[in-house]
Amino acid sequence: MSVKAKYQPVLDLGEQLGIKDGNVTVEGDILKVKGMAKTQYEKNIIWDKIKEIGGESPSDIKANITVEDDSVYHRHTVKSGESLSKIAKHYYGDPMKYKQIFEANTGILKNPDLIHPDQVLVIPNL
Repeated sequence: MSVKAKYQPVLDLGEQLGIKDGNVTVEGDILKVKGMAKTQYEKNIIWDKIKEIGGESPSDIKANITVEDDSVYHRHTVKSGESLSKIAKHYYGDPMKYKQIFEANTGILKNPDLIHPDQVLVIPNL
């Protein structure tokens, strides 16, 4: 299996996330991937996929993924049935961090228990 075929799920994920300035080359047995993610969260998703396929320290891929907006961890569009604690658990692994999300969004949120579908929330860097 070629190194590009091995990491095809990473390349597919990059396309799904809309990674900008993507460049993929193969040099010998090493896949070189370059691009810009919108947020740190998206960069982390790419790296998680790389590690899932190649292990913690893969030697057959070199990735240079930069972040377009490092002022936030991510921007999340609220879906029906979500709560700030559910969103906090998704991004931080801790539902109690909903307070940080609320504080970062006081311009559009007045009550942490009241969010609406299609609102775009800032998920702050912690």
